[in-house]
Amino acid sequence: MHARRRPVSVSVDPVSLVISECISITTTIQKHAHSPHSSVSAILGGSPSQVPIARPSLAAHSQDTSITLDNEDTIEPGPTNRWGLRGKRGKSIQDHPLMAGFGRLRLELASIRDIHAFDALSLLNPFLLVLQSKRTAAPVTILTLSALRKFLAYGFVCPSSPRFNLAMQALTAAVTRCQFDTSDPGQVEVVLLMILHLMEDMMSGPGGNMLSDESVCDMMGRGLAICSQPRFSPVLRRTAEAVMVRMCQIIFEDVKHLAEVEGETNPDALVSDTNGGIGSVMINLGPAGSIGGSHSAAKVDAPTARQTTDARGHENDEARADFSDKSSMEIEGGIGDDDAQSLDLRPYSLPTVRELFRVLVNFLNPDDRQHTDTMRVMALRIIHVALEVSGPLITRHPTLALIAEDQLCCYLFQLVRSDNMAILHESLIVAGTLLATCRSVLKLQQELFLSYLVVCLHSSVEIPREPAIEPALYAGIPQAPKLARKPSSQANSGRSTPVPVKDRQKLGLEGGARKPDARQAMVETVGVLSRIPTFMTELFVNYDCDPDRADLCEDLIGLLSRNALPDSATWSTTSVPPLCLDALLRYIQFMAERLDQERVPENYPDVVNLREQRRRKRIIIKGAEKFNDNAKEGLQYLQAQGIIEDIQNPVLVAKFLRGTSRVNKKKLGEYLSKKGSESVLEAYMDTFNFTDKRADEALRSLLETFRLPGESPLIARIVTSFADRYCTKAAPAEVANKDAAFVLTYAIIMLNTDQHNPNVKSSKRMSLEDFSRNLRGVNDGGDFSPEYLEKIYNSIKTNEIILPDEHDNKHAFDYAWRELLMKSESAGPILLCNTNIYDADMFTTTWRPIVSTLSYVFMSATDDAVFARVVTGFDECARIATKYGNTEALDQIVYSLSHMTTIATETASNTSLNTEVQAGDNSVMVSELAVKLGRDFRAQLALLVLFRVVTGSEGLLRKGWQYVIRIWLNLFVNSLIPPYFSTASPLTVITSIPLQTPSQVIDRASKTADTSFFSAFTSYISSYAADEPPEPSDEELESTLCTVDCVNSCDMGVVFANIAKIGTEDLGPLVDALLATLPSEQNATMITLKPEAVSSAPQRDLGEHDNYYDPTLLFALEFVTSLALRDNDTIGSFGAKVVEALQVILRDANQHHIVTVSRATYYLFCLLRASYQAHDYINVPVLLHSIASFSEDSLSKSSMLVVQGLKACIDDPGPLRHEIMTSPDFWVIMRALASRYEAASVVFELLERACTGVPPTIMANNYEAAILLLGEFSSAAGHAMLAERRKAQKHHISDEGELQRANETMSRGVQGVATMYKMTTRIPELMEQSHLESGEAWSAYWLPILSALAMHCTNPCRDVRLLAFTSLQRSLLSPSVTCRDHREWTAIFSEVLFPLVHKLLKPEVFSSDRDGMGEIRVQAVSLLCKVFLRYLVLLSAWDGMLDLWVKIIEIMDRLMNSGQADSLEDAVRENLKNVILFMASNGYMVSRGEGVDKKLVWDETWKRIDRFMPDLKGDMVLDEPRTGDDQVSLKPELSPSDQIHRTC
Repeated sequence: MHARRRPVSVSVDPVSLVISECISITTTIQKHAHSPHSSVSAILGGSPSQVPIARPSLAAHSQDTSITLDNEDTIEPGPTNRWGLRGKRGKSIQDHPLMAGFGRLRLELASIRDIHAFDALSLLNPFLLVLQSKRTAAPVTILTLSALRKFLAYGFVCPSSPRFNLAMQALTAAVTRCQFDTSDPGQVEVVLLMILHLMEDMMSGPGGNMLSDESVCDMMGRGLAICSQPRFSPVLRRTAEAVMVRMCQIIFEDVKHLAEVEGETNPDALVSDTNGGIGSVMINLGPAGSIGGSHSAAKVDAPTARQTTDARGHENDEARADFSDKSSMEIEGGIGDDDAQSLDLRPYSLPTVRELFRVLVNFLNPDDRQHTDTMRVMALRIIHVALEVSGPLITRHPTLALIAEDQLCCYLFQLVRSDNMAILHESLIVAGTLLATCRSVLKLQQELFLSYLVVCLHSSVEIPREPAIEPALYAGIPQAPKLARKPSSQANSGRSTPVPVKDRQKLGLEGGARKPDARQAMVETVGVLSRIPTFMTELFVNYDCDPDRADLCEDLIGLLSRNALPDSATWSTTSVPPLCLDALLRYIQFMAERLDQERVPENYPDVVNLREQRRRKRIIIKGAEKFNDNAKEGLQYLQAQGIIEDIQNPVLVAKFLRGTSRVNKKKLGEYLSKKGSESVLEAYMDTFNFTDKRADEALRSLLETFRLPGESPLIARIVTSFADRYCTKAAPAEVANKDAAFVLTYAIIMLNTDQHNPNVKSSKRMSLEDFSRNLRGVNDGGDFSPEYLEKIYNSIKTNEIILPDEHDNKHAFDYAWRELLMKSESAGPILLCNTNIYDADMFTTTWRPIVSTLSYVFMSATDDAVFARVVTGFDECARIATKYGNTEALDQIVYSLSHMTTIATETASNTSLNTEVQAGDNSVMVSELAVKLGRDFRAQLALLVLFRVVTGSEGLLRKGWQYVIRIWLNLFVNSLIPPYFSTASPLTVITSIPLQTPSQVIDRASKTADTSFFSAFTSYISSYAADEPPEPSDEELESTLCTVDCVNSCDMGVVFANIAKIGTEDLGPLVDALLATLPSEQNATMITLKPEAVSSAPQRDLGEHDNYYDPTLLFALEFVTSLALRDNDTIGSFGAKVVEALQVILRDANQHHIVTVSRATYYLFCLLRASYQAHDYINVPVLLHSIASFSEDSLSKSSMLVVQGLKACIDDPGPLRHEIMTSPDFWVIMRALASRYEAASVVFELLERACTGVPPTIMANNYEAAILLLGEFSSAAGHAMLAERRKAQKHHISDEGELQRANETMSRGVQGVATMYKMTTRIPELMEQSHLESGEAWSAYWLPILSALAMHCTNPCRDVRLLAFTSLQRSLLSPSVTCRDHREWTAIFSEVLFPLVHKLLKPEVFSSDRDGMGEIRVQAVSLLCKVFLRYLVLLSAWDGMLDLWVKIIEIMDRLMNSGQADSLEDAVRENLKNVILFMASNGYMVSRGEGVDKKLVWDETWKRIDRFMPDLKGDMVLDEPRTGDDQVSLKPELSPSDQIHRTC
């Protein structure tokens, strides 16, 4: 219930206050009385007879209590003189009756201590008599009304008072029939104001809920009457209106709770209570017509009500006595208990609401000339308040709902077409509130209203093109609503005078152009509805998903989108764009707020079914369009799409044609009447119910669905079929047979044409007699009933049979409205959808215009508030798209935001003038892009929103990645982001992608604080003279810092981290987008950074190269490679694509910078290692050959990355390592890389692991290459030593770095020799595996390694040299080095030892290290002799033994004469002596004897020794060898070398 006002506490005695009010009133009465006598009893108190209160009959009231408003002093006639006077002027006057009443009250109050215990009716009785007295002066009335307000406010009259209910009824009767002297016009409105306030106090006070239906209706009638009088001042009328509004609030609030209680306890009470009160409770506006007069003296005419027919065909006569006089309480006598019981004192309830609602609605009738627009505005405002308070009550009450569905909506929808702005504005407000509160029962009404608004507000003006706004950004905004269909029935409709569009607009059947203020008011109404969280969802479910309804949700969103653009202010007002934008954003906001709600599909239509309905709806619309062009093709299409199961079945075809409203009526008539469609026509007729209908009514219902064709034969087919079905189904008693029905139908058609053809004069039109005459004798030989024909004639004459949208008279809207009401029952109520289960489909349908609008507004706005709202809208749209997996919407959002950032361009910004500014440990790159972005707040905001959108939605992006990648490339090349943030990437082991060297580097910290003009000018002149770009200004630096902060705020690292986690399928679009930026063989172009000016600064870490360096290419390559290497799935899905892109780089290596080539090579090796086991899209030999084909310079400069890539592939044993290391190109690459210090350590590590690792990877086919590469490392050690010596000779001191490099090189040389020696242990195994003959195997495996060791015995590096000699000696003395075939192993001397000695004898070799080389010479002499003696037994069997021995002696000769000190001479002498002694003692050389060969050895030996050492023979004691059995064995126990050692 309404919270009633609490009484105001008073400080004075209530009884005393009442008495004071009595004295004030009586004094004022005396002052304004015509007689100077006073009433003593009124002042002192008296005991006159009690004044009776009676309730006369309505007839008595209208006859006996009639009072005129003249200026005469006549006394009201009646059995008792109401004034208590005996005559006119100058006569003796007794006590005044009114004053006597106050005296009696004072007398009764004398003994009262508690005012609340006093009888309420007795307390009010004297005051009510004053109000009912016609001749009471206005001041007296004012005082009386004021006193009554006090009594109510102070609680003197309260529910606890005796007979309170009766007192309130009496007070209501007196107030609503208050009469007073109107001679003072200035006091009239004061009295009326007091009356209004008193009525408000009564309704809002404690007794308001005790008023009866009649009392409330009387008060509302009095208030409405005051509001409706144009002669009253605007202040009074607006005050009356405000009071009425307040009273309506109270009434509807009270009744709302009453209805809730009654509905819970007794559901039928809502119907029975109101139905019982209809007709007995009515509002009368009479009192307002006679201010100061009696109730019936001047009656205000009641509103003329419409004669309407509801959807059930029942007529509602609303013209019954709406404002007939009610029997009122005349305060002329008392009321006893019996009289009180006869009064209806029940509190007011639903009948009052129904009557008040009906009267207010009748004020709105636009056809009622009696009501002015001012009255309609007043009624609209009151109705609005009623709907605000208890709108849902209307939907639950059938009687109220019927008024709202029919009269209220009908009048409102006509008033919204008014050009009167006050009417339009208030009508739109009420319509909006009505739909907001009662829309559940207004399905078709809401469709009609919203469709009208859409047609009115949707402009056909094309969106203006702005230079800075890409048209693709707003391509989704519709140019026209879907429901704006061409009036097909108007064109070639057969009417002689088609209805002009302007006339149809006046009739409310077209939108038409509206004034700007009207458009704003309409937009405000749409905004009110859009603020209902579930409104758009309900539109979508109830209309867009209904095949027979308009796409209201889609059209409304399109309308808001188009009018949210700034240019809409040109045909509306400046408030319209922000209002529409606000409505759009609220729609998105509500949807975003529902994202986290639980999806509960209970009690709602299935989403899948609605989706299927929408699909069918689209097909039906398209099929109807095809049908309108070609009926056969349209039906075939509908059958192919499953809408019509079988078009050969006439029943199915007829059912579809009858059920759809989208087929052109003219085309439908032509199809039904043409030859071949007879079966469909018959089935179409069967869809109608002609029962209990006259022939004209049946024909009307038929011809309202299609247009008759113009040809007579076609018409005859339809009429014949109609006559047959009409007689069969309806079986009318007035029509004898089918022939009679046929003739009658034709006559009706002719009558219809005759009566409504504008070319026929009125005098020439057919009369009833003519119509009857034409039908004589056709009813099976008889005549039709005259009454029957008369009804037909009158019906056709007054209402033309025609399609609804072709009406051009005042019946047009009524006809359309009647059709709407008839369809309302079948349409059913609106489903209220407080759920999010439909949001996904709704967003899919509406996101395009929304995103387009947000993009356009964002690009054209200048207000920060607009930016903030649009940013929020983008964010919410992205969240919704992500939640429901709408990739298309997300891509469009990303595209729009990327375009707004201004840095998602295909052509990157210029970087030639990039300047690095350093300040301590911090530095920033000032670039053209950074400065531009830092100055553009809109672009920064778009960038922030873009990556807020992308974050978390990485797996849903498809086409949007290409724009994000463009931004990343531009930011990267300007040093604003690192290349790739993922720390888990296998590519992080290599260095970051190098960027272009800045044009200059400025250290702000080292500069002085001189900022004078002269200093700045000098700096500028100096930079200009040096042809250098000027230093960045403070403003440019500040803009750059803003850009840096903006980019950092984007948290792109989170995006990259999320990318590393998304699924393989979702990763595909990103990979494709990255690959799209890479060059292809057909078109090797991509985003390039072409400098406008060549920088004078050298390239940092890039080296000199002819090809231009593009860091963005490497960014894309590294990024896509990292993605492909993420896991096995990505390797399988994307590896082949990435490899192909990388191989394009390698194939065109000469066209790319060496940095690009080297990194692409490394990426390929990484992919090779990851994919080798499971995939074969990388051909290892081809890859290695491509790398080996690099130019020497390119391969050298890319050495580090190439060797790292190789290392990654051959680190682990397996097939890949074997295939790589057995490739000749691998060793070509390794030898080329070994020459680079940066790569040498890794190359040597790989080589050493290959030679000594388990399992070994040095096989027969790569053995020699490995030995050669080891030898090169040892040779490099010698070169390093010589370089250090040369520096020492020049007294140059190497820095630590150079010394470290030299030491590392020499250390690798030593390790190389050691590795070669270790390889000797595997030679027997390799020889066995080679399957070569022993001699060939020895030459293939032993000879290369022995030759290499011998070569390094002369290495300038002492450590290498000594280790090589030691290793050589151990190898040569090893038993495994020999074989039985002397032709191979004797190469030890010719290929190993002799070249070693010859090299040692070279002056340049000896001079490189005299001490060291001298020592090696001595050791070489000893080694030569040891080896000779070690294999002497085997040599003795060889024919070339003598020649070998002679060569050894000659070498000794050269060594003796080499000019070295005595140590070498002694070594030669001693070693020769030992060899000769051993040979002589063992019989290998004899001076005499049987062996000629041995004698020859003896002779040749001493012949040559005597040349350089003539005294040797004399120093030696040579024993002849024993002969016969005493001769020593050819196989001594000790080897010759051992014997030499023992001898020594």
